[in-house]
Amino acid sequence: MNSKRVLVKDGGFGTQMTIHVGDAVDGDPLWSARFNATNPTAVINTHLDFLQNGADMILTNTYQVSVEGYMEHLELNETESVDLIKKTVRLAHTAKEKFLKETYQAGLSVKEGFPLIVASIGPYGAHLHDGSEYTGSYADFLPAKDIGDWHRTRIDACLEAKVDVLAIETIPCQIEAEALTEMLCEEYPDVKFWVSFQCKDDQTLAHGEDFVDAALSVWDIVKEHNCLANFLGIGVNCVHPKFVTSLLKSVNGDKCSREQLPMVVYPNSGEIYDVNKGWMGKEHCIPLAEYVKEWAQLGAKIIGGCCRTYARDIRQIKGVIDDINKEK
Repeated sequence: MNSKRVLVKDGGFGTQMTIHVGDAVDGDPLWSARFNATNPTAVINTHLDFLQNGADMILTNTYQVSVEGYMEHLELNETESVDLIKKTVRLAHTAKEKFLKETYQAGLSVKEGFPLIVASIGPYGAHLHDGSEYTGSYADFLPAKDIGDWHRTRIDACLEAKVDVLAIETIPCQIEAEALTEMLCEEYPDVKFWVSFQCKDDQTLAHGEDFVDAALSVWDIVKEHNCLANFLGIGVNCVHPKFVTSLLKSVNGDKCSREQLPMVVYPNSGEIYDVNKGWMGKEHCIPLAEYVKEWAQLGAKIIGGCCRTYARDIRQIKGVIDDINKEK
């Protein structure tokens, strides 16, 4: 991977999937992960939407996946649940193969090794379906080792099914990020990954820690374990885009470009979720593409979208990033 080139990540998987399955995603305790079992074609087509609109990488539909969740809500046993996680990764491979075939048949080329398949490794709280992924409240009573051990089953399944990168994403608390970074550096020294936090404002993680302290802590762990070659960046996702610039500046604002830490950014659209009225404020949202140049100047090496961002948003981001990469 060319460290100078900015890469385009896909958008909100559950959001784009509604085009194929309707509004049956929100509110489900398995969220979009249910469709890995019930409608795999929709999963493949959602990946394809992003690839056809310029994504350099697609995240597997494993954010909300857990053995416990599949056992409870799909009545699978443990082995069947792990097998479904592996199958989910293979759905991303199928989409990639279809995209590459279409591209070659059209006489177009794709950079060698791309698109990348990235395993979505969401936070511990996501499988609880109690909102704790947006508070990190479990960090107050759950030991770091237990959090890391819980993640291991999904990580192993995704790696066995072959992914290029692990996205440790939407992490609301510093202890979880540190535990996973330690585990990956010590037990998976050849695996590429990034760590992306969920923040409640322009300074603070959802659980309350300072973003800059958490980000630098992760960076220090990676350096101490000599894992920089496999570390793609530190970042934020599932946040309001108006917070991103300040968050990036807290880490890289006083650094020249060659000293900046690599950052990963994929915020929400800017809409606000109301439990009674659903998503609100779309008419006030600034297109994410308008922020991209500023974020790239602050060290963002991977840029995409999260909730309420569609394939069309990724196409707009791709256009700006193509111009940025031409200047490098």
